[in-house]
Amino acid sequence: MSKKNAVIILSGGMDSVTSLAYAVNKGFGCFSITFDYGQKSKSEIRAAHYYSKFYNCKKHKIFQIDFSSFSSSALTEADKSVIDDSSNKIPSTYVSMRNIIFLSIACSWAETLSCEDVFIGANAIDYSGYPDCREDFLKAYEKMINIGSKTGSEGGNFKIHRPLVNLSKAEIVKLGHSLGVNYKKTVSCYQANEEGRACGKCESCDLRKQGFLDNNFPDETLYI
Repeated sequence: MSKKNAVIILSGGMDSVTSLAYAVNKGFGCFSITFDYGQKSKSEIRAAHYYSKFYNCKKHKIFQIDFSSFSSSALTEADKSVIDDSSNKIPSTYVSMRNIIFLSIACSWAETLSCEDVFIGANAIDYSGYPDCREDFLKAYEKMINIGSKTGSEGGNFKIHRPLVNLSKAEIVKLGHSLGVNYKKTVSCYQANEEGRACGKCESCDLRKQGFLDNNFPDETLYI
């Protein structure tokens, strides 16, 4: 009996790799998609390639899109610091409507594959305050994509799986360990170097570090 297929949005970071491991554990045959969107941390793309092979994804697609040509973010602009010490609710590392765009492309590929399941590692508990990582957004997006797609119009039903959305970083690490995930090659840092080593100073590093600490697990992150 053939596996049910799913498209996995895979950045190469802790959350997306945990989502991939979760999907594999649930019996899905996985097609992974990674976005090269002009981010400073290119090593995360290599991490995504590694985990796609490790989890035997049927195909790994790298989709190029230059966000810096139409938006502004500390993740894509060299002169902007990823260390955000402002009091703004939404930090400078926010990439305008990134998940909306990523999900639309992933769903387009899924429809082409005759696949209705899409996984995203979005998290709304220990996160940076990005509005497109929240459950209410993802629920509304799922409804919208089913109204506006061939899949939905012909009686199908896209399911946007977000297994981590209501988990703390500690709970994500615990889940990953229960699934046998080795996080050493994952890249979560906003400004990781070419080897994928983390700065240990940005918000993403802080959240990841706390996830290991809260579980009394050794920090698997490789630092500069």
